[in-house]
Amino acid sequence: GKIVSVGTTTLRTIESLHRIGVKIIKKLPDFNFIEQWEVYDDYSQISANQALTAIIDYLDKNNLQEIKAYTQIIIVPGYKFKVADMLITNFHQPHSTLLLLVAAFVGNDWKNIYQFALNNNFRFLSYGDSSLLFRNKTLTKK
Repeated sequence: GKIVSVGTTTLRTIESLHRIGVKIIKKLPDFNFIEQWEVYDDYSQISANQALTAIIDYLDKNNLQEIKAYTQIIIVPGYKFKVADMLITNFHQPHSTLLLLVAAFVGNDWKNIYQFALNNNFRFLSYGDSSLLFRNKTLTKK
């Protein structure tokens, strides 16, 4: 099925989960800490399903109910999405890291989306209008 992220924080979280699973599979140290740019150095062909299954297997093997992790990842154009297919989010301010995340997710179409919102008096920020965005498939690492 398709994975819909509700919010940018959720998107960062589920994409971080992929990296945690990759680190578990590769037996890398500190799998529960994701540095800001390390996801850009991941050229593995490990799928979202494989990574998430690795986390579940780790939990089962260690008789754990939860995993605690810390992520600093920043998602900007050039990031290759591994998990999320769609994103529900508000319209974000110009020059913000959240707008960079949207641009990474939809590609150059972000300009058309935001111009449409401006032309139609959409509300921006936390209590504004939201959008359902579809990931640009050419920006996905297979």
